[in-house]
Amino acid sequence: MAEYPGGLPVGAGWMSTVDVEEIVFPYDGSVVGTAPVGTPELARQAVDEAVAVAREVASLPSRVRRSLLNDVASAVRERRAEFEDLLVLETGKPLVDCRVEVARTIVTWEAAAEEVSRLHGETVPLDLLPAGDGLVGFWKRKPIGVVVGIAGFNYPLLLASHKIAPAIAAGCPVIVKPAPQTPLATLWLVHLVRTLAPLPAMVQLVTGDAGVGAALTTDRRIGAVSFTGSAAVGHRIARDAAPTKTLLELGSNAALVVAADADLEAAVNAVLRGGFYASGQACISVQRVLVVAPVAEEFTERLLARLGEVVVGDPRDERTRVSALIDPASTDRVAAWIEKAGGRRFGGGVDGTVLRPAVLLDVPDGVEAWDEEIFGPVVCVRTVSDVDEAFAAVNASRYGLHASVYSKSLNTAFRALDELEVGGVVVNEVPGFRSDTMPYGGVKDSGIGREGPRFAVEELTVTRMAVLRP
Repeated sequence: MAEYPGGLPVGAGWMSTVDVEEIVFPYDGSVVGTAPVGTPELARQAVDEAVAVAREVASLPSRVRRSLLNDVASAVRERRAEFEDLLVLETGKPLVDCRVEVARTIVTWEAAAEEVSRLHGETVPLDLLPAGDGLVGFWKRKPIGVVVGIAGFNYPLLLASHKIAPAIAAGCPVIVKPAPQTPLATLWLVHLVRTLAPLPAMVQLVTGDAGVGAALTTDRRIGAVSFTGSAAVGHRIARDAAPTKTLLELGSNAALVVAADADLEAAVNAVLRGGFYASGQACISVQRVLVVAPVAEEFTERLLARLGEVVVGDPRDERTRVSALIDPASTDRVAAWIEKAGGRRFGGGVDGTVLRPAVLLDVPDGVEAWDEEIFGPVVCVRTVSDVDEAFAAVNASRYGLHASVYSKSLNTAFRALDELEVGGVVVNEVPGFRSDTMPYGGVKDSGIGREGPRFAVEELTVTRMAVLRP
């Protein structure tokens, strides 16, 4: 299992903390290990250390940054089974999803390494006006400065990697704050990075509560804050951090539209797969399904007939698809939202620590299960008259991260691309599809900015214009 020094990786070493916290296995409540708990004072010290090395990190040769990123990818690959097992224990997420997380983490580090060689600028024609005659102009990209990355609990290793790897590629020191419930895999990752890095202080980690987060995000020496989490917290960070640049990957209630000409078997498979992976604790899992009237009855019958195929149980079992949510409070909240949703309910109910998959029919507007991000194994199905009504319902949400459409019509597909107010439109695949090299992010209350190494590197650098008179 993971081995790293005690305390927190701050500065060039590891700083001891007064407090530690037990990390428990959500499925049975057993103790996985203990994690150090940081403080606002330690967070401010981490910023001091990052600022002190920022110029040196920015001047690291491209080949050094690229080599480091590739070396980290190799280090994670060599330990992938151990990372998978640790993620199962600290997140309670099914093993199949933890395997996907580690595989995607490796790709993210490899892709970030490739972006180092693409970090360049362009010449600019300055002589479009007479005043520019004889001048030479070009721009280049420079690191934005110290980056603070705050990750969510559901994919802790991957989300932290989407903060750390692009920061290294861009030449920025980075301080990462993992979610309090799931710090262990990220601590191990940061330890591996620091053992390989020419400057250990270029990557630091501080755990702790909202006070620690505030100490990091409101420090005016920070160049950018990259946050993944709830909309409410993201909005507060953006307000408090201003004028510092903030990149926000926030929540959603992703919709899947089933058109009259859809392959119904494929659409049902998508809901069963995309609605319940990671126990529904994914911001682009299927939450709302909008089915046009001519096929609504058949689609619903097929879906309900197969709901029992979703395997519920111990997340260490390869067959399991739904297990315990991150903590009992989350289970209680989701169960309460199901009760308040109205309509007809199929499945659901708590079995030990596990909330069983649920399908809710005829859920109205104005209830949390439809309007908000439920973050649990719950899918709401609504019948609509046509694709126009379906698209209007998708756009009526305050969220806009991903949506998908099942149809055989190119016209419907391209209408979806043009009309749906989301960051990503997926045709004939689950809205939860994400390649880690694509631009990923949302609109409206789903956030601002884009992740994916190429796009994150652009977000974490600024253009510097050069005007020369030879």
